[in-house]
Amino acid sequence: MITLRDLQYLVALDTHRHFGRAAEACFVSQPTLSGQFRKLEERLGLTLVERNRHQVVMTPAGEQLALRARSLIAGASEFEQHASALLDPLTGDIHLGLVPTVAPYLLSRVISAITDALPELHLFLHEYQTAELVKRLDSGKLDLLILPWKPEMECFGHINLFSEPLQLAAPQGHAILKAKQLSLDSLKGERVLTLEDGHCLRDDTLGVCFSAGAQEDPKFQATSLETLRYMVANGLGITLMPELAITNDTDLGIVYRRFLAPEPQRQIAAVFRKGYPRMECVNTIARTVQSSIN
Repeated sequence: MITLRDLQYLVALDTHRHFGRAAEACFVSQPTLSGQFRKLEERLGLTLVERNRHQVVMTPAGEQLALRARSLIAGASEFEQHASALLDPLTGDIHLGLVPTVAPYLLSRVISAITDALPELHLFLHEYQTAELVKRLDSGKLDLLILPWKPEMECFGHINLFSEPLQLAAPQGHAILKAKQLSLDSLKGERVLTLEDGHCLRDDTLGVCFSAGAQEDPKFQATSLETLRYMVANGLGITLMPELAITNDTDLGIVYRRFLAPEPQRQIAAVFRKGYPRMECVNTIARTVQSSIN
């Protein structure tokens, strides 16, 4: 069987083009490297280098296999790093996915606390819509998601992080703001601006609207919460805004109002594959988010 050491010899020869320097780089004697390299060629049935008195010339087969060997050596190194991370689940790499209606508003509040709680962790952040995040989690490309929990995610494990109210966002002077107290019934007959298909917040908003007797405004669907915000600011309609995304928009002419109970809200959760081996890391991130928000 070809060993990782055989691949290292091949890469060293491709790099140095000299048996002596390649042996020195591999911390072996030149006869040892030469002998093992000949065995590798015999095992493969290929000539990998042209030998002469002055230099080593890689054959086309040698160049192609050296390129592949580099990739395999890098993969072995990543394997070792991952194993080390499993020994200490609070170190190493973790790939965290968030939806666009959560990422910019939550990360600004929690990223420093997560870094403080897990100083040896290398956190990679990914932003996609819900369906793509779930697909990448299921395939192993992502380790953890933070997003609104949906019943169709039952095949994964999850930790509830916090409930986020949805508030009314309306332009100053809008008729809906005349009532002293705002209930879901206040939405009856209204047309509500929404996000485009693919955003889970769109489904949440439509669910609230339909149950309250409101309708989606069909004239425009926004690509982001910031687009929705400026549509409201320009008097184009009303919408529902997640609480984390609410800012002081008096200069924009936007008024935010909370609803009376039962208040519309979405449940933000940490979602992971069942059996994921680094649950200590997941639990630490979840606790850090909970303490930062609550």
